[in-house]
Amino acid sequence: MQDSVLSVRNLSTSFLVDGEWKQVVRDVTFDVGPGETVAIVGESGSGKSVTSLSVMRLLNPDASRIEGEVLLDGRDLLSLTEREMRGVRGNQVSMIFQEPMTSLNPIFTIGRQISEVLTRHQGMSKREAREETLRLLEKVRIPNGRSRLDDYPHQFSGGMRQRVMIAMALASRPRLLIADEPTTALDVTIQGQILDLIKTLQEEEGMSVLFITHDMGVVAEIADRTIVMLRGEQVEAGPTEDIFLRGRHPYTRALLSAVPKLGAMAERCWPTRFPVVDVSTGETAEPDEVAGTVVRGKTPILEVKNLVTRFPVRSGLFGRQSGSVHAVEDLSFELFQGETLSLVGESGCGKSTTGRSIMRLVEPTAGEIHLDGYNVLQLDQIGLRNLRKSVQMVFQDPFSSLNPRMTVGASIVEPFVKHRLGTASQAREKAADLLERVGLSASMMNRYPHEFSGGQRQRIAIARALSLDPKVIVADESVSALDVSVKAQVCNLLLDLQQSMKLAFLFISHDMAVVERMSHRVAVMYLGEIVEIGPRAAIFENPQHDYTKKLIAAVPVPDPARRGVRRGLSGEELKSPVRSLNYRAPSRTYREVSPGHLVQEGGDRGALLAASPSTLLRTQSRWTTLRGEGGLL
Repeated sequence: MQDSVLSVRNLSTSFLVDGEWKQVVRDVTFDVGPGETVAIVGESGSGKSVTSLSVMRLLNPDASRIEGEVLLDGRDLLSLTEREMRGVRGNQVSMIFQEPMTSLNPIFTIGRQISEVLTRHQGMSKREAREETLRLLEKVRIPNGRSRLDDYPHQFSGGMRQRVMIAMALASRPRLLIADEPTTALDVTIQGQILDLIKTLQEEEGMSVLFITHDMGVVAEIADRTIVMLRGEQVEAGPTEDIFLRGRHPYTRALLSAVPKLGAMAERCWPTRFPVVDVSTGETAEPDEVAGTVVRGKTPILEVKNLVTRFPVRSGLFGRQSGSVHAVEDLSFELFQGETLSLVGESGCGKSTTGRSIMRLVEPTAGEIHLDGYNVLQLDQIGLRNLRKSVQMVFQDPFSSLNPRMTVGASIVEPFVKHRLGTASQAREKAADLLERVGLSASMMNRYPHEFSGGQRQRIAIARALSLDPKVIVADESVSALDVSVKAQVCNLLLDLQQSMKLAFLFISHDMAVVERMSHRVAVMYLGEIVEIGPRAAIFENPQHDYTKKLIAAVPVPDPARRGVRRGLSGEELKSPVRSLNYRAPSRTYREVSPGHLVQEGGDRGALLAASPSTLLRTQSRWTTLRGEGGLL
């Protein structure tokens, strides 16, 4: 391509493994033109991230070997010294990484880290850099940007940290932006805004983008051309529309078939397994619905009443409490055996705090939680330990939740052994059985977590959660960071386990297309409150609350005809959940649109549980709003 900003020719990358060079990327060739977006797609291990790291020369030179040509405006980056490359990185080329916590320095404030880019590459004064940093934080929709300039990375949620990384990458308005899975962990609304922001900057600055992703919906909306990679090789490339409509390689067709499409459940009553795709042929077998497993007309296995969770905000020389973060504000819902209730909303809405409050991984401020006959908030340490037999949690990042020094077999049996549910031999038999149930082999018991892929590690985390035969599983963003085909496999596994074991799932997610396929009921959260709740079909086919409509509208659609379309999502700053000590939460009312479909309007919050779907839940009584010294103040 003439006048390309980036030209990559016969790029090959090898790693030194056990004294031998192992080639992981082979003869990759592509161009990125001025103002053009080129997407590299593929699953974990396909070589797409290694390709981007090779372009930036961020691989360890002692353990890697990069061959070929990488030309930036005609200048071969592979021939530059490391000092010359430092002048290129962050100035002419910027990169956004998938995991922001490993990219941000934990000992410096985010304001200082973004300002450093501006002072180093743009020559701004400290005052100018600080003001520009504030503008960038507002542009990527960081709430209360001015007050958060001096916060540290650990004080931000995962989604907020990614926004900080994006602001940092865009600070110097680079010629080329390399975005490596930048929206994977973000909410759909923020993802939509970031995609719109990148498009806008391209128009204003003529910036080019090399976009690394496994999300075909994002590819369809942003990419001019697409490169498909498999096992380190470029198997197909061309205009995005051709790839989507006339993809020839079986792997390309398999990737497209595995993408969950919003609206695909319109004619179905129950959760449905994801399509099963044969990667070698590209053929898809559309699965049947999961049989209804909700036990009707019985006492709920989980009952949450007027749950309040707040965190103190301290300030001043003596660290006195000046306010509170109202993470969860008077939340009420019920969950029945064999049912999946999904909590959806943006980062900071309180959905993860709700799950952790139920588990008492964080201590609620007020309310009631009844789980399998236990009053959770009145349990002592021994009672909490017994509670763990009934409820388990699956976290977003299985690598962080698995002990890297323990074999996976030891990790799975640890809860079984700690609760003294059997002998050591019975524990090993249990671990072997659970590994088989989650689609792995019992022969893998002696391996360590780093020897497994991300999807396999998540299966191991699920097996460990099942070791105590729980009745409720809290799945906190458990499939959010997985590739589309792996995500489909793990979701199918969860549905199969639910059907065979009558499990109840509290499914916490921001992926609306996955939620539509997995759920019996959906609760939409905003600033710690449920603003709409109802059967899955009612929420997706007849959304009533403006926030619910915004979430659904923001979902990327795998249709290249939408490329260049702006969603028109509001860039208005998110409201802060921080309140003063004398703040009094307003009362709410819930209007019943149809049986079990309730929408927040204002008034009595207890009305949330006043009505339920006759096909799923029993009639529920109204609960009065919790007030007084320990309640809403």
